Amino acid sequence: MDKTRFICQNCGYVSFKWQGRCPACGKWDSFQEEIVRKGTFSPLRQTFKETVPLPITEVKEYEQRRYSTRVEEFDRILGGGVVPGSLVLIGGEPGIGKSTLLMEIGNKLSSSNCSVLYVSGEESAEQSKLRASRLKVNSPHFYILPETNLNQITLQIMNLKPRIVIIDSIQTLYREDYNSAPGSVSQIRECTAYLMGLAKRERITIFLIGHVTKEGAIAGPRVLEHIVDTVLYFESGKDYQYRILRVVKNRFGPCSEIGIFSMEEDGLKEVTNPSKLFLKNSLEDTSGTAIVSTIEGSRSFLVEIQALVSPSNLAIPRRITQGVDYNRLCLLLAVLEKQGKLRLYDQDVYVNVAGGVRVREPACDLGIALAIASSYKEQTFPKNTIAIGEIGLSGDIRPVGVIDKRIKEASKLGFNRCILPQSLIKKSKISSKMEFIGVREIREAIKLLRRE
Repeated sequence: MDKTRFICQNCGYVSFKWQGRCPACGKWDSFQEEIVRKGTFSPLRQTFKETVPLPITEVKEYEQRRYSTRVEEFDRILGGGVVPGSLVLIGGEPGIGKSTLLMEIGNKLSSSNCSVLYVSGEESAEQSKLRASRLKVNSPHFYILPETNLNQITLQIMNLKPRIVIIDSIQTLYREDYNSAPGSVSQIRECTAYLMGLAKRERITIFLIGHVTKEGAIAGPRVLEHIVDTVLYFESGKDYQYRILRVVKNRFGPCSEIGIFSMEEDGLKEVTNPSKLFLKNSLEDTSGTAIVSTIEGSRSFLVEIQALVSPSNLAIPRRITQGVDYNRLCLLLAVLEKQGKLRLYDQDVYVNVAGGVRVREPACDLGIALAIASSYKEQTFPKNTIAIGEIGLSGDIRPVGVIDKRIKEASKLGFNRCILPQSLIKKSKISSKMEFIGVREIREAIKLLRRE
């Protein structure tokens, strides 16, 4: 007997009667009727064996043997390689390179011992071949399946027995026992939940490509991100040549790593030295710029902070940021006015991180503040110098972590001076020729700027 239920298209809340307002997310007129037909999707029937609780001392340790993709950036953000039986979700804007990346990864993983099945729900086999030719994907163990019916996909997976399955995209799949359209909340959720069970039962690694909404979130309910093992997001827009792949969730490794790729004519290429990418013209003496060292996951790289301060003709001056948190900028401006004695209340302030990368940690505070002060006073930031430090509300420069890794990266790129909190000078164990300039408060740091 068919069963009727109502699904909130905003949050995925399930109700067995229609409601005008969703009790979970509070949105009005968000429920959509759905008819569930039972007994029409036999390949999805799963058999479960009885399990009994065991003492933790009797449970065998899981031997986690990973597959290497031979792409260092991708292996690193996954925690060392692809884990068998894992479900990985990759999201990003249309055209940013999700299909390109996974097709290249699939080609590198495919071998006589590891067949790869690429399920294309948005393109025909001939259209997928066009991309494969451009990317030089020519492995005989890389298979293309243009299909959206989860029933047929399951049958082909059981027949082929691949170790890697790529679904492009999860929004195109549908189950026959649900009456809703492909891409709806219920279809996305149920298809993902089944694929998770299939991956664990057959020890198949499944990659899911997910479209994003206007707000930048994966299309569908948030429960989709809770089901999968790993969530990766392409962060940068299509306007930049490089792409940043950030780990949002990872059950088998760190969840703060990023991978940087460059979009070339023949596909995505990994960027092993991101500091050089973000510091192309940073060695010139110009006001309003400063070099900071930021940590993303386990890696350190340098970025250039650009600031422009100009007199405002508006009642409320502009505060515009790109790559820096707006609230953090407002806090730093207040400290510069109160403790640094800079008159910024009638100035427009624009702050940008060169290259489009985002900086999130407080260790970049000192560099941001010095870039603003440099533009306001029309004085240049010292050449071949980096700034490291967090700024407190009282104007004091506070210590930050992982200082040795930051200094090592800067020294490798030719920087010979470092402005940092006074308390960190004795703690650094890096033996380098770098000159350390310790500062205790923001006014001392501003005095280091020099006239052009």
